[in-house]
Amino acid sequence: MIPFGSIVNALSVILGSFIGISIGNRLPKSIRAIIFQVMGLFTLILGLKMSLETQALIILLLSLTMGAAIGEKLNIEQKLQILGLKIKNLLKNKNEKFAEGLVTAFLLFCLGSMTFVGAIEEGINQDRTLLYTKSFMDGITSILLASSFGLGVLVSAIPLLIFQSLLTFAALYLEPYLTSSIINEVSAVGGVLILGIGINILELKKIKVSDMLPSLFLVVPLHLLFS
Repeated sequence: MIPFGSIVNALSVILGSFIGISIGNRLPKSIRAIIFQVMGLFTLILGLKMSLETQALIILLLSLTMGAAIGEKLNIEQKLQILGLKIKNLLKNKNEKFAEGLVTAFLLFCLGSMTFVGAIEEGINQDRTLLYTKSFMDGITSILLASSFGLGVLVSAIPLLIFQSLLTFAALYLEPYLTSSIINEVSAVGGVLILGIGINILELKKIKVSDMLPSLFLVVPLHLLFS
């Protein structure tokens, strides 16, 4: 099976990024700055909306607390930044926000419920409607992100394609565990992480969002434990 939904999604991000980069290079610095602030505010609203979907605050709290501790121990944030810098040097890109743009875009594109539900629908029912809708939304978002972050947003299409494709291929095995309530809780945890991204974009405080990524994988066992 070919994950056409994820392929279209990645292509939409690439196309949107090309448009965003070309627009960003022509915009005055003050306009780029205000777009950056708009993206930060939009990200906060998106994260808040997603996080409020939780029906089990204790699972949300435990997932985030334990996941953040694991991520800090593994030093995920620093490792991703180093990887981003290596890719930046490989591409000989001079944008200081390259690594931040790559990680920020990937997290924004992959932490929502549409990612999980869409990939599962494609894997089980070959229904790509949700991923095609997500592709359109991500394409628009990538234009705005790339106008400020640059090439890093375009490169994020690669891990996006890999991540969603793996979800699609694993769907047959994950289906019994990924009930609607579990997907809601995963989305809620993702929402908190996206809130952190919004805070980082607005430069209010540095949140180690990448260190919290293990939280997403703790939702299923915690949900099974408490239910």
